Amino acid sequence: MTALSNFVDGLPILSLVTFLPLLGALLIMVVRGEAETVANQARYIALWTTLITFVLSLFIWAGFNSATSAFQFEEKAAWLPQYKIAYRMGVDGISMLFVILSTFLMPLCVLASWHAIDKMVREYMIAFLILETMMIGMFCAMDMVLFYVFFEGVLIPMFIIIGVWGGGRRVYSAFKFFLYTLTGSVLLLLAMLAMYYVAGTTDIPTLMNTKFPLQMQYWLWLGLFASFAVKVPMWPVHTWLPDAHVDAPTAGSVILAGVLLKMGGYGFLRFSLPMLPEASVYFTPLVYTLSVIAVIYTSLVALVQSDMKKLIAYSSVAHMGFVTIGVFAGTQQAVQGAIFQMLSHGVVSGALFLCVGVVYDRLHTREIDRYGGLVNNMPRYALLFMVFTMASVGLPGTAGFVGEFLVLTGTFQANSWVALFAATGVILGAAYMLYLYRRVVFGELTKADVKEMLDLDRREMAILIPVVAIVLWMGIYPLPFLDVMSVSVSDMLNKYQAVVGATAADAGPAATKSLFAWLR
Repeated sequence: MTALSNFVDGLPILSLVTFLPLLGALLIMVVRGEAETVANQARYIALWTTLITFVLSLFIWAGFNSATSAFQFEEKAAWLPQYKIAYRMGVDGISMLFVILSTFLMPLCVLASWHAIDKMVREYMIAFLILETMMIGMFCAMDMVLFYVFFEGVLIPMFIIIGVWGGGRRVYSAFKFFLYTLTGSVLLLLAMLAMYYVAGTTDIPTLMNTKFPLQMQYWLWLGLFASFAVKVPMWPVHTWLPDAHVDAPTAGSVILAGVLLKMGGYGFLRFSLPMLPEASVYFTPLVYTLSVIAVIYTSLVALVQSDMKKLIAYSSVAHMGFVTIGVFAGTQQAVQGAIFQMLSHGVVSGALFLCVGVVYDRLHTREIDRYGGLVNNMPRYALLFMVFTMASVGLPGTAGFVGEFLVLTGTFQANSWVALFAATGVILGAAYMLYLYRRVVFGELTKADVKEMLDLDRREMAILIPVVAIVLWMGIYPLPFLDVMSVSVSDMLNKYQAVVGATAADAGPAATKSLFAWLR
């Protein structure tokens, strides 16, 4: 392990992983020939680029030292030195696994698009590779300006993917997605400029140790919240998500649910809690309220959906409600559970959208009532779909159970009522997911076109079986994932609680009353 760590440390491994997809996109651009030849070459270049990127990212995990909370594999180069802005990359226990999640899902998305996308294939693959660069760069950025460039850069390729290769209302959904997220990001930019004005630097580790004035923290927190809440998305700024999912191509929905929704939760962990601790405590009841509403309300909405994609989209809002509750509960178990929940939801929700894509490619409809009895002629599909359904429900032994259990356990220590209300989401989640599975898979096989549907082919099995393995690994033996984040989360929470405790102690009962005024 030491030799591997030294080898990885000697390479600009984070820059390689970040910009290799961009190199693949440039390679696709120079491909020439007949249309079908160019399309096939674009597919293979994208597949091999994403596979190599994933393998390289595993070297980061293999060489990562989980005994320290410090950023590792750091890279730094001058960018705008006169403004103290640098190209600085690094990962810690909180960000490292999100890099792995991003690189793991991308080859699956390329394979899922192999036959589904038959028009403008080269441009489609280029958009996905640029998207991968932006996602990985955002999780690796250690400079606030660099983070913002990658954070906003994600919007452009996803906007194009939805707007060009999406469904019937693709243009409307693409613009709704873009405008919602961009509007929040304007306030994020203003908050970052204010932080730069006070701290005189955009270096994220330095900003984590900067003491911002208490009244300023409230405004800064709201500016960050405006952007991160839309990305999560939290209720009531979640309405762009169902539309985007319904009209996005299958691979677009996988990345949207698997990675892009995690950008908001990651922003809370990277910026809100460590940089603005007193404001985070002050606004925690607000987050609790919005998150509980999201868990219960969107679960009920999911119950009445007739479109499979829209049902899974609303379930994503409910599951991310667990994440925001866990993040702001401020306990070790809850925060680790929130991070684990983001990882498991990224894998499970991505797999569910892949399963929807499988039947959509055959029947070209997502209406639940058009299916039924698939267990008779698609038994392999029924089995794998069942595993992902159980993981979404939170069945013990699957990835979904660990995150939800830790969040509820950790939140109970902070606020038992919030944990109680959040737990209703587990019951409602079982209701809508089992209802979906029963209507699609079980029952009599009576429809003629459904009878003609063929079971999973080798390409589809190659996509779904690795995801099943990850889902079961995370559920049966979650320790490798929890160990990576444990020290980083512990260090962040120690500083967070120390600052909040010192502020309350210095100002006396009046400060405590102010900090917790939202609890009334």
